[in-house]
Amino acid sequence: MFPLDTLRAGERGEIAAVLGDAAWIGRLADLGVREGCAVCVLQPGSPCLLDVAGSRLCLRGTDASEIFVRPLSTKPV
Repeated sequence: MFPLDTLRAGERGEIAAVLGDAAWIGRLADLGVREGCAVCVLQPGSPCLLDVAGSRLCLRGTDASEIFVRPLSTKPV
């Protein structure tokens, strides 16, 4: 398990944990970023652009370092 912001463009991960304020964790869950879901990094860095279940999500600042993933294959989500 490692921070989402360590993935490079095209790499995939399964969400293992989301840390931080309960409201922020709930907001991410509403957007589809919750434990067990697969994400693909479209653009690493800040902002970080993700593919989450066919939708694009942009994270800014240190948000991606609060999300922990397990590696998956590089095939699209």
